[in-house]
Amino acid sequence: MKKPLILSLFAIVLFACNQGKKPAEKINLMTYPEAKKDSTTDNYFGTTIADPYRWLENDTSAETKKWVDAENKITSNYLSQIPYRDDIKKRLTEVWNYPKETAPFKVGEYYFLTKNNGLQNQSVWFIKKGLNGTEELFLDPNTLSKDGTASISLLGFSPNKKYVAYAIAQSGSDWSNIYVMEIASKKKLADELKWTKFSGARWKGDGFYYSRYDEPKKGMELSGANKFQKVYYHKLGDLQKDDQLIFEDKTNPNLYFGADVTEDEHFLTLYASAGTSGNALYYQDLTDPNGKINLLVKGFENNHSVINNIGDKLLINTDLDAPNKQVVLIDPKNSDPKNWQKIILESKLALEGASTGGGFLWASYLKDASTNIVQFDLSGKKIKEVKLPDIGTVGGFGGYKDDTEFFYSFTNFTTPGTIYRYDIKKGESSLFKKSELKFDTENYETKQVFYPSKDGTKIPMFIVHKKGIKLDGNNPVYLYSYGGFQVSLTPGFSLSRMLFLEKGGIYVQPSLRGGSEYGEAWHKAGMLEKKQNVFDDFIGAAEYLIKEKYTNPSKIAISGGSNGGLLVGACMTQRPELFKVALPAVGVLDMLRYHKFTVGWGWAVEYGSSDNQTDFDYLIKYSPLHNIKAGVNYPATLITTADHDDRVVPAHSFKFAATLQEKYKGKNPMLIRIETKAGHGAGKPTTKMIEEAADVWSFVFQNLGITY
Repeated sequence: MKKPLILSLFAIVLFACNQGKKPAEKINLMTYPEAKKDSTTDNYFGTTIADPYRWLENDTSAETKKWVDAENKITSNYLSQIPYRDDIKKRLTEVWNYPKETAPFKVGEYYFLTKNNGLQNQSVWFIKKGLNGTEELFLDPNTLSKDGTASISLLGFSPNKKYVAYAIAQSGSDWSNIYVMEIASKKKLADELKWTKFSGARWKGDGFYYSRYDEPKKGMELSGANKFQKVYYHKLGDLQKDDQLIFEDKTNPNLYFGADVTEDEHFLTLYASAGTSGNALYYQDLTDPNGKINLLVKGFENNHSVINNIGDKLLINTDLDAPNKQVVLIDPKNSDPKNWQKIILESKLALEGASTGGGFLWASYLKDASTNIVQFDLSGKKIKEVKLPDIGTVGGFGGYKDDTEFFYSFTNFTTPGTIYRYDIKKGESSLFKKSELKFDTENYETKQVFYPSKDGTKIPMFIVHKKGIKLDGNNPVYLYSYGGFQVSLTPGFSLSRMLFLEKGGIYVQPSLRGGSEYGEAWHKAGMLEKKQNVFDDFIGAAEYLIKEKYTNPSKIAISGGSNGGLLVGACMTQRPELFKVALPAVGVLDMLRYHKFTVGWGWAVEYGSSDNQTDFDYLIKYSPLHNIKAGVNYPATLITTADHDDRVVPAHSFKFAATLQEKYKGKNPMLIRIETKAGHGAGKPTTKMIEEAADVWSFVFQNLGITY
């Protein structure tokens, strides 16, 4: 009789263990730090707007640092009381810890690729001579800092394939320094170019073109407005002070400039943009010793990019008179649009990009937010649609004209990055490198639905969850999107997200207006005075999920970063009762002053500017900071930002958090997590990614009532 009793007790204990840890019944929330309020106000066309926390814009002041330290202490204290925080971090570390590598690409006799052994803070660059050659260490960013906060990106290869220019960025900042390495010997040259931002390195002969700003004032490196970007030519061995100024505009400080060189070094092309969309194109015939820089396509109403040249003509991808884009051939000497030769006609599908390689044109289309690749000859004759492994996202088609193969990456919501080899002559793909992820993704499924937004527009949306899930209206949902700047959200794999899915969560990703999933018309329907459409689309997604019994408002977490942080901030202030958790990350939250910091002026093309009365009138209606009201029950909120974010400066998040904490009197936590030695997201080391993911998911699980 004793044995069955012992077995029964063991079964009870085992059952209890299998139930997992429940959320904390009560978390003691420390008192928010008292943030001083001053009498700062601005007058916008007769409307007075108070800005009592403007002092938080000074990110280097002792006062701001004291406030940041106090906020981080409160957030850390809250998160430390969540019972399964350590378990979540441990599981994330387990899932993350597998070898990863990128698709190789060929330059001369060498193949380049990055590898990460699993938990390295930064991926490491390797080269090998020939596809079956021995891999050799090329550049290891992990040796540049003890905490892994330095990152490396390759910018451009010399025409003789002897040298590569690369950039090093520190602590996630957009600022970078450019260096040069001889590929075969791995010898770093003495060249060093400072104060570059958003720059490539496009080679001509024994030097390259690059973009830079003037050195910022001391103490304003991460917040001061960046003005008067210029294009220079750097000759190997020269000091930066001797570089040749190639292009500038002394009359307009708010322009981006970038340079490119065609594969045969025939043309220099220059991009000028007043913001994040719309640009002018200039060119210079480099074969003419007396060639001047001339206007090719005027700006700034449309988007144009140079693909390559065919002899003395330029192949351009453009949305002029073609919202879904087309490819045209332009004779620079007769560049009026009426003389353009159409190579690839506009399609019903959005042309996301086009490139040359192997003597062909490769067009990447979006079909309901998934990649489709079509091969054309250089005259525009369609050869074939490339058969891809599945519905998902593909990158890597394109290269040098003498290439005989490409290596491309494929991913979707349940497929981690997988590398395929594409034989151009045979027109066939073959598996080259399968992911070594130690996670069974076969038990998950993805479907795409179309739901109506407020104005009736049909919005596509991906829904990912375990197979056999019950639509009982009680499932936890993680609703993520972006909605702006022509950014298309396509299917992609996330290690962090799998943690939520394996615990029964549903991941949802709608393709909001403001992106380019359906071309430039889709983008324009979500910008400037039509920005509210984006928020309505996102709100409509939540309403659809509730209506179709996927979930209910007490089980929805909303998330987005940068412009997506604006999305979350606007929706949580407009419809707070619809969501339980809000996660605005590195968000644009002060719509009246965003353009006064670093490169924020470039976003006025997308948002408008409070300097203009018409724009102010609609910006003030949705600006998250200015629409926080007392007496409203806002969702549990965890704001995330970083001290080196010089894209969307942390002042946005600081002021938003201080205002929420001042006006909100309910029981939900209003917290901010401020990462150190990190920026807008690029280059963030693995250690910091895991730590942040563990904190965010702990917060989500706790406030959605999920047992871990």
